[in-house]
Amino acid sequence: MKITLLSEDSIRLEPIPGQMTIEAPSAEQSFSPFHMVASGLAYCTFSVLYAWAENAGLDATDLTFEVSWTFAQDPQRVDRYEMRFNWPSLPARRLEAARRVAKMCTIHATFEQPPVIEIQGNAGSAPAAATPQRASA
Repeated sequence: MKITLLSEDSIRLEPIPGQMTIEAPSAEQSFSPFHMVASGLAYCTFSVLYAWAENAGLDATDLTFEVSWTFAQDPQRVDRYEMRFNWPSLPARRLEAARRVAKMCTIHATFEQPPVIEIQGNAGSAPAAATPQRASA
């Protein structure tokens, strides 16, 4: 698998054999947390579509994804992901089915119904939480 950083707000995923690689157009561009989230969304969606393709007898070796995102304020956050897939060997009559299957990615579902995020922490020399002790008999 190969992930290419296209810009500060977009990536491409390609099914290249071998270890996963991450490439950027220049050494100055870093793999940001936003690239990581978009890469996870693309990889998850690719995996779901690839499994569907195998079961349907379709070739998915030419399936690629591009994901881009935009930001919103108050609070600062990603407000939109745009995911585009290119699948030259997919028969046109299967396109709508592929779009429906793409929505079955667990990360997609997580964005649709966001989880509760609990943040805990310690500061300074605060001891770690003690394990409750059983009372002696």
